[in-house]
Formats: sequence, structure tokens, C-alpha cells
Amino acid sequence: MKKLEELKFENSYSRLPEIFYSRHTTIPLSKQHLISFNADAAELIELDPEESKREDFVEIISGAIHLDGFDPLAMCYAGHQFGQYVPRLGDGRAILLGEVKTDSGEKWDLQVKGGGPTLYSRGSDGRAVLRSTIREYLCSEAMHGLGIPTTRALCILGSDHEVYREQIETGAMLLRMAPSHVRFGSFEYMYYNQHFDELRQLADHVIAQHHPDFTKLDEPYLALLGDAIKSTAELIAQWQAVGFAHGVMNTDNMSILGLTLDYGPYGFLDQYNRDFICNHSDHQGRYAFDQQPDIGLFNVSCLAQALLPLLDDDPDRAVAKAKSVLEKYRRYYVERYSALMREKLGLYVERKGDQALCSELLALMHDNQVDYTLLFRRLSQLPGDDYKNSLRDLFIQREAFDGWLEKYEQRIAEENVDATERSRRMRQVNPKYILRNYMVEIAIRKASDEQDYSEIDVLLELLKTPYDEHAPLEHYASHPPEWAQQISVSCSS
Repeated sequence: MKKLEELKFENSYSRLPEIFYSRHTTIPLSKQHLISFNADAAELIELDPEESKREDFVEIISGAIHLDGFDPLAMCYAGHQFGQYVPRLGDGRAILLGEVKTDSGEKWDLQVKGGGPTLYSRGSDGRAVLRSTIREYLCSEAMHGLGIPTTRALCILGSDHEVYREQIETGAMLLRMAPSHVRFGSFEYMYYNQHFDELRQLADHVIAQHHPDFTKLDEPYLALLGDAIKSTAELIAQWQAVGFAHGVMNTDNMSILGLTLDYGPYGFLDQYNRDFICNHSDHQGRYAFDQQPDIGLFNVSCLAQALLPLLDDDPDRAVAKAKSVLEKYRRYYVERYSALMREKLGLYVERKGDQALCSELLALMHDNQVDYTLLFRRLSQLPGDDYKNSLRDLFIQREAFDGWLEKYEQRIAEENVDATERSRRMRQVNPKYILRNYMVEIAIRKASDEQDYSEIDVLLELLKTPYDEHAPLEHYASHPPEWAQQISVSCSS
């Protein structure tokens, strides 16, 4: 493991022309201090966790003190926000410090969120508040624990810096990590400004850094589009299977690598509600839970539009090629989602009627306001005296559920899997713990009101292994408290 000064920086993005970014340095917050440090994320960049105890750690990791190799910049991009194209967005409160290359050849962007205004801040202060920083820190690590592709988070820095949102809050910084922060909107910016040479440079950059094998293909840019379509479809299938709603699926929040990116007004389902809207600002329900698969298709279609000049010199042929890969999106999504849901139900050999069985259960859960995570975890138990009752207790329409359960038991009897083994497998895909909004709220209130950051670390440790039992924290696997229904999150979250 390495000291901070021993990290090797290879800043490939900063070697692109400056149309892709603007150079900025972070502006420190007043009385910065370390709130939480994620040793698992540090391991990804081969950083010794003991480095977090250095007196100058906060100054270095916030960008106030530059390491050799730091090359800070804010990335420029555009995007479709709530369906409307916005010509220029960019990192309004994020600054990319540099790109660490590990001894194994992996590359990780180190990006500070909340480092002050940039060229793209559009008049805002460029700051992040403690509330939103805690939300992203915990959720990105929770998603990783669930096995879902995501950005990571190295640490949270707090301060006594006052930041105004709906009210006065304290400023904070998050050190975010990702193999790349290039978004669909990065390509849209070049396309709509007719910077087609730069569009090609950006595509070449992504291919060289992340898909070098594509250079051997006759149509590398079509392969890049196809990969983005597939990874996006499969990512959203994973969101749906675990009950996660992103909240702001704008194209500037969509990763070219299929990572979950930008955690604002997200939410995991408590009661199963296919119409769930986690974002209080989403008045039309554009990004409701059940809309996410279709929005994913809209977003990859926007990306395809932006890549048209690279696909073929003839516009008609370019469109035809784009359509040929876009047509695969729904198949990718359905195949992955169906496979995930069969696993959640303990069905390992696909049979006719499995989709109908799953759909019937979800409809019952919706009508009965059944807790999504609790239902599937209880379904993972070994059948016994309390098995049926523990499931029935979740439903108002118990006789309707009994009818479904009878069909389900007949179906699992067709599987050539021992009951104990089936239960074990199901518990590996049905988490006992998810990051419910009330859990984050408890951590936020303790941190904001009492300067007690212990709950952040408790949740961070719990959510690393959400499929395990964690008996001392059993209360987090129960129904959320009634006051949780009053929690409201918006784009400012």
C-alpha cells in the first residue's frame, strides 16, 4: 500500500483539447475536517488507510495542497434534463483532481464534489452540503455491496462553512472515484455544437482507456454504442430488481461505462409501488420507478443520435446502424431482469409461466403495499411452521396471496434443488438490508445536529455485506418507522 505522494497519476483526460474542460482548483471550506474514510475504496487505488490520519490529509485530498500529478479540471458536457436539451451543463460543483493508475493497470478518477464554483456553475456557489454528501457516500457504497455497477466514495470532509439551500446548511466535500466520469452528455455537447472532430477524439479516448479491443474492429464506434446500450439496459434491470429509483435520469447523469452516477434524490422502495416517485421535484413522474426502463431507452437513443457522425459518412446508413443496436436494448433489459427475478424467486431453470408468476406477485405486492425487500427476504427462508405466516402477515388480501403461494410452491417443486441449498442461494440475491431513506436521515440528523458521525460508519459497514445477517443491527431489517413516510428528497438533495 502506498503513501499519498507515491500514487501514480496518469491524467489522460487533461491531455484532450480544452474544449472538453476548464481548469480550476478547489477552494477550501472553512475548518475542514475528516468525517468518514472508506478503507475499501482506498484499496482500489492502493492507498494505505493510515494515510487518512496524516495532519495534511484533509488539505491534500480536498485539493488545497497539490500532489505531484494533480491536474485539476471541471469537465464540460450538455444533456437532456427532464426530456429537454440543455446546451451546456458541466461540472458545476465537481473538480477532477487527477487520474490514479495502479500497479495492476487500473485507472481511477479522483473527483472532489463541493470544491467551489467552476465555469459551469451557472451562478451557483459550487458547494455541496453535508446532507447530500452523506447520501451519496452511503448509497454509492450500498450499491457496490449489492453488486450493482457504481461510482465509489473515498471519504467525506465536513466543515463549519455555511451554505444556503432551502435553509442554511453546513458545507462538505466528497471524494468520488470512478474509472471514468464521461457521460452521455459529454458526447451530446460535441455533437450539437458540431464539433465532430472533437466528438471522434472523445470516442477514441473512451475506447483507448476502457475498450482497447474495439480498435481491432471494423466499426469501433458502433461497438462503443452497443456496449453503452447493453451496460445501461443491464444496469437498469439491476436497479429494478433491487427496488432502486435514481430520481434524475438525465443524460448528463448517465455513465458511458454503465455505472450508477450522481446520487441526488434517489430512493429504495419500502412498500412496493411501481409508480414510486423518489424525487419531490419530479412533478410529472418522468423518473418514476416503473418508467426507468423506458427512460433508459430514451437516454441511449440520445447517445446514438450524438454518435451518428462517427457511425457512417452516409447519414441514412448511420441511422440504420444506430437503429440496429438500439433495437437490442429491450432484449438486453428483459433478459437480465427476468434472470434476476427468477433468481430472487429461487427458480433456476427457465420455464413457461415464470414471468406471469412473478408479475402476479408484484401486482399483489403493489395492491397490498407490501415491503419489497422484506417479502423477498422472507421468501428466502426455509419452509417451516412460521414460513407461511411470516409471508401472509405482509398482505391484507391473504387469501389472494395464499393462491399465489400455492402456485409458487408447485413451481419450486419442479426445481431439482434441495430446499436448504435453494434458501442459501436466494439469500445471496435477496438482501436483508438496503439503504432506506430513514436510515440515511438518522445519520444526517446526528451529523448535522450533534456532530456525531458514528452512524455513518455503522451504516457503511452494514451495507458492505447487505446479504449477511448482522444480528446486532437487526432493527434495520424491519419495517421503516411511520415518520419515514414524511421524508422528502429533491434535486437539491
